[in-house]
Amino acid sequence: MDNFTPVSAFFGGVLIGLSVVVLLLTNGRIAGVSGVVSGLLVSRVHDAGWRLAFILGLIAAPLLYAAVAGGVPPIAVTSSTGLLIAAGLLVGFGARLGSGCTSGHGVAGIARLSPRSFVATGVFLTAGMVTVFVTRHVMGG
Repeated sequence: MDNFTPVSAFFGGVLIGLSVVVLLLTNGRIAGVSGVVSGLLVSRVHDAGWRLAFILGLIAAPLLYAAVAGGVPPIAVTSSTGLLIAAGLLVGFGARLGSGCTSGHGVAGIARLSPRSFVATGVFLTAGMVTVFVTRHVMGG
C-alpha cells in the first residue's frame, strides 16, 4: 500500500464508468475489451470504426497521461516471458469461456445488474485470489 492514490483511482473509475455509459448510449454496445477486440479480428466492416477508436483510446490514454504528468510510474515485470504468454492465453480462454472479460462483466454487466455478470465477476475474483495465494504462498514465488 505504498502507492495508494485514492483521488486518482476515484477519477479513473469515474472515467471508466463514463466511457461505459457513453458507449452504451451512443452505440448500444457493452464496453468489454475482449469483445471489442474480437469484433475487430472478425470481418465486421460496418462497426470496425468505433472498435478501432476504442482500442486506440486505450493506447492513447497512458500516452496522454505521460505527456500531462511528465512520465509514468515505473513498471517492473519480474515474470518470465513464457509465463506471461501462458497467462495471456489463459485469460483469453477464460474470457471466451465466460462470454466476456472483467471490463464487460465487472464494469458494464454489474452496472446493468446482470446476474450472469455477478457470477462471472465472482469467479474472476476468486480465481485471481486463488492464483495469487498459490503462486506466492504454495509455490514460493
